[in-house]
Amino acid sequence: MGTITRNFANNIVTGGKVDGTDGLTGTIPASNVANDTLGNLTAFPATVGDFVEVTASDVPASPSTVGQLFYNSTSGTLKGIRNLGGAWSSAPNANTARTSGVGAGTQTAALWAAGNEPPNSTATEEYDGSSWTAGGSMSLARRAIGGTGTQTAGLVATGYYGDTGGPPSGSNATEEYNGTSWTNGGNVNTTRYATGLGGTQTAGLATGGNVGSTSPGNYNEEYNGSSWTNTGSFPQGLRGVSSLAGTQTAMLWAGGATAADSIRRDTVVEYDGSTWTTTTSLPGTRVSLGMSGTQTSALIAYGSSPAVPGPGSYTSAFIFNGTSWTATGNTANTGGAVGFANQGTTTASLATGTGSPAIQTEEFNDPTIGAQTLTTS
Repeated sequence: MGTITRNFANNIVTGGKVDGTDGLTGTIPASNVANDTLGNLTAFPATVGDFVEVTASDVPASPSTVGQLFYNSTSGTLKGIRNLGGAWSSAPNANTARTSGVGAGTQTAALWAAGNEPPNSTATEEYDGSSWTAGGSMSLARRAIGGTGTQTAGLVATGYYGDTGGPPSGSNATEEYNGTSWTNGGNVNTTRYATGLGGTQTAGLATGGNVGSTSPGNYNEEYNGSSWTNTGSFPQGLRGVSSLAGTQTAMLWAGGATAADSIRRDTVVEYDGSTWTTTTSLPGTRVSLGMSGTQTSALIAYGSSPAVPGPGSYTSAFIFNGTSWTATGNTANTGGAVGFANQGTTTASLATGTGSPAIQTEEFNDPTIGAQTLTTS
């Protein structure tokens, strides 16, 4: 840059006038100027004008860089950092592949239990937000089981314990997890499988499900931490939602199926502690879906559709605000009856037992911040 010459009028004369004929002159050494070019500037104040940073790689995405534009000279694209909304991302795989297991807990403290390896499994795994480790084994090997609660206070009930290909064999067993081991709780009143379970270990709700090979019944039982009580009848007679969203007195059921796997439903009903009320239907029909959140702020994903029956075919996910459903980011994998962290939220949830083999884990976060290429469309 060389030197900078300065010339300042420094004399104030009588009457406050400036004497501009007698100024100070001098030079500033170039060594005193930190930025002698614009090449290493990354941001400019608004008073300087409009600039777009040129960089060989994407600008790191974070809340502090949202709204920043840059030109990636390596890819030759103009990009910006923005809120991408809800999105699923890959997380570490679980240890034992199995289908029709059940999840509980939150995104950073999750529980995954039971399922079909085959044969039916007693395996339990715990997730801490970065890896899966083995937990205490269940007493009874089951699949198509209902589950809820937290990693240190988990609850499972009912389930299918017949061998694969054998006759339907429901269970009335309840087990409670303390973060280390499972102990038996009070038996449900109606033996069944493919039951929806929600709430907590001491205030649970078991709804719907199949008894043998017959159609699902209007079963609805509440748990107080030691025993189950029959309560307000579930009006739909559905099966196939392993974890519900909400509490014992404010629960949400979504989807499900009648006896035949091909008859999916878009049914959504709410429980207030005594009665079930129909509310806004799902955007599509599905069974064996995962749910997390609350009655007025719920996330659903995975499951299978009538067009592609089987272990799971959906990648679309939706968020419920208590009135309407809104599409959010698609999952990368598919799966039916996956382990869903039903105590998670619509901003941070988790599913495992997805993909093939059924061992993969995906995390949901909203908002997700990232770089997006700017186009003319």
